[in-house]
Amino acid sequence: MSNSHPLRPLASVSEIDHIHLLSEQLGALVQGEEYSDVTFIVEGKRFPAHRVILAARCHYFRALLYGGMKESQPQAEVCLEETRAEAFSMLLNYLYTGRASLSSAKEEVLLDFLGLAHRYGLQPLEDSTSEFLRTILHTNNVCLVFDVACLYSLSALCAACCAYMDRHAPEVLNSDGFLLLSKTALLTAVTRDSFAATEKEIFLALSRWCRQRDEAVDTQEVMVAVRLPLMTLTEMLNVVRPSGLVSPDDLLDAIKTRSESRNMDLNYRGMLIPEENIATMKYGAQVVKGELKSALLDGDTQNYDLDHGFSRHPIEEDGRSGIQVKLGHASIINHIRLLLWDRDSRSYSYYIEVSMDELDWVRVVDHSKYLCRSWQNLYFTARVCRYVRIVGTHNTVNKVFHLVAFECMFTHHPFTLDNGLLVPTENVATVAACASVIEGVSRSRNALLNGDTRNYDWDSGYTCHQLGSGAIVIQLAQPFSISSLRLLLWDCDERSYSYYVEVSTNQQQWTKVVDRTRVACRSWQTLKFDKYPASFIRIVGTHNTANEVFHCVHFECPAKLNKEVTEGSPGLEPSDTASASQKQLLSICKQKLHHLHVWF
Repeated sequence: MSNSHPLRPLASVSEIDHIHLLSEQLGALVQGEEYSDVTFIVEGKRFPAHRVILAARCHYFRALLYGGMKESQPQAEVCLEETRAEAFSMLLNYLYTGRASLSSAKEEVLLDFLGLAHRYGLQPLEDSTSEFLRTILHTNNVCLVFDVACLYSLSALCAACCAYMDRHAPEVLNSDGFLLLSKTALLTAVTRDSFAATEKEIFLALSRWCRQRDEAVDTQEVMVAVRLPLMTLTEMLNVVRPSGLVSPDDLLDAIKTRSESRNMDLNYRGMLIPEENIATMKYGAQVVKGELKSALLDGDTQNYDLDHGFSRHPIEEDGRSGIQVKLGHASIINHIRLLLWDRDSRSYSYYIEVSMDELDWVRVVDHSKYLCRSWQNLYFTARVCRYVRIVGTHNTVNKVFHLVAFECMFTHHPFTLDNGLLVPTENVATVAACASVIEGVSRSRNALLNGDTRNYDWDSGYTCHQLGSGAIVIQLAQPFSISSLRLLLWDCDERSYSYYVEVSTNQQQWTKVVDRTRVACRSWQTLKFDKYPASFIRIVGTHNTANEVFHCVHFECPAKLNKEVTEGSPGLEPSDTASASQKQLLSICKQKLHHLHVWF
C-alpha cells in the first residue's frame, strides 16, 4: 500500500528542470543584434552581445563592461586584439549556452579557444578544452599543443604532451611542428631523461630548428641539450664537428667523459611508461638467461608447483649464474616485483643488478644476506637500463633459485629507503603482504595477522607460547627498515604480561628492540624504537599474572593507530584502555571462569 499523500505530486513532476530551454533561448540571442548593448570587433567582424549576460558569466567581462571605463558606455564598441574571430565566436556561444562543440573545430581554432579561456579566467572551460586536446594528440599536432600548454602553464596538458612525445620521440623530431616550438618548450621537451630518441637524432633535429630561426639564436644554449658522451666517436667527428654548432672544447670534453666513465654512469635516456609492467612480451621483453625461460613473463602467478610454472638457476658461489631479462627498450625503472617459489616454507636470498650493455652492472637491490619469501615489492632510485639480472645466493632447502614471476616498472608512488631497505608506511605484517607466523601455538596458523581484533575469547583468536620455552615469531616477506610495532595482548580478564621483542634478518643474529620485562602490560601495545632492518620479529613473553602462557591476539608492523583504541603517547608505557567490545567480552568471560581452557 502506498504511503504517499493522494494530493502530493510525485517527485519526478514536482521539480521543474527546463535548463535546456534556457540554454536554447539565450543561445538564440547570439545570432542577432536584438537587445544587444555592446559590440565586439574581432578581425574586422562585429559580434553584438549583452553585457549583463557576459558579466554574469565571466569576471573579466564584468570588470571590462562595468568598470567605469569607455567600454562601460551604452552601445560601446570593443576591439579585441590578438584574437581570432572563429575562436571568439565559439567563446560567445559557450558563455550564452554553456556548450561548445570541440570535436568539430579545427585544431588551430581549438588552441585559440583554449587561449581565450585562459585569458578570461574561465577555469572549467580551460580544463575541459585541455582534457579534449589530450585525447586528440598525434605526431603532427603535439608540438603545437605543447607550446600552448607551456605558455599557459597547463600542467596536466603538458604532462600528456610529454608522455606522447616520449613514446614517439623520433617521429616528433622529424615533424614540421617541432621546428615551430618556442625555445622554452623545445628545451623542456628534449632535456628530459624520458625523451628516448638517440642523441644523433636529437642533434640533427636541433640543428634544423636553429637554421629555421630568423632571429639570432644562442646555439650553445640549445645544443647543451644534446648528451654528447652518449654519441659514438664516429658520430661526434663526422656529424657534430662539421656542423660548427658545438665548440671543439665541448667535443673533447665529451670524448674524455665517454672514455673515462663507467658505462652505467653515463646520463642515458630511457622510455618512461609509468605504473605499467614493461617486463612483458607486449613491450618486447624476453628472458635471455636462466632455465625454463618461458614461464617467467607469462603473467601466470597462480599455476605453479614442484615441476612447472617457474624459471630457475643453480646457486653458485661465484655468482655467474642468474636469471636475466632483456627489456624491449632502454627504460627508466624504480620498482620491481618478484614472486619467489613459495609452495613450502623455504626462503631465499638474492640480489638484482641492471645494465645497459651486459658488461657494466649496477646493483639496485641487495638481499643477499637476508631471508625472503613469496612476493617481493622492491624500490630503488630510478635507473635507465636495458637488462635486469636476478641472482639467487641462498635457498634454505637446496642449491637452486626459483623465480615464478618478474615485473618491473616506474612508479610515482612515494617510497622511502633506509640503507637500501624500504621503510613501510602500511602494515606489512599481513597475510596479503605474504607475512606468516612461523613459531607459536594457535588454532589458526596466521590468526595473529588476519586483522581481526574483535573476535577472540578463551578458546580462539590468539597465538601463544609457554613462558620459558619458545616464542612467537613472524616472518615478513622481505627485509624492511622498521621503527614501530603494535600488539594486542589477550585482555578478556584483568591479567597483565611482561615481554620483550627482537628482530633479525636471518634468524641467526637477533637484536632486542623492545624490553617490557619489568613492566606490567595489558591490551594494546604501541611500541616505537630506532630503525632496524628486519625480516623476522620475535615476541618473547616473560611473565603472565594468571598462568605460565603468553597470549597475543594481533600484531602489526609498522604500528597503525586505531581510532577505537586509546594509545599511550610515544615514550610512555602502553595504555591499558580496552575498547567497548573488549569490555563486553570481559563481562562474558568472567561468567565463564569455571570453563577455563588448559592454556589459561
